[in-house]
Amino acid sequence: MFQIDCPWCGPRDQQEFSYAGEGGIQRPQDPSATTDAEWADYLFMRRNPRGMHHEQWRHVHGCGQFFQVTRHTVTYRIESIRRMGESAAAGGESS
Repeated sequence: MFQIDCPWCGPRDQQEFSYAGEGGIQRPQDPSATTDAEWADYLFMRRNPRGMHHEQWRHVHGCGQFFQVTRHTVTYRIESIRRMGESAAAGGESS
């Protein structure tokens, strides 16, 4: 288990949170002009890196807010935590 520093509630055990998928996925600009293959790629294809990974998390047993985390998938070390829409430079740092 590890701790996550919620941008609204502060540090909490990882059990209070729910992983919400890879961060930074861009929705197609015009879904009606997107091919079935492109739409399937957008919906289902995700990276599964060994190392630093941009993720979305939700504080399910707390404030309910979604936020972005940059985390090392092997060591679980959190590089940065930021509110949705904030750039990595604007977000808080955690370790």
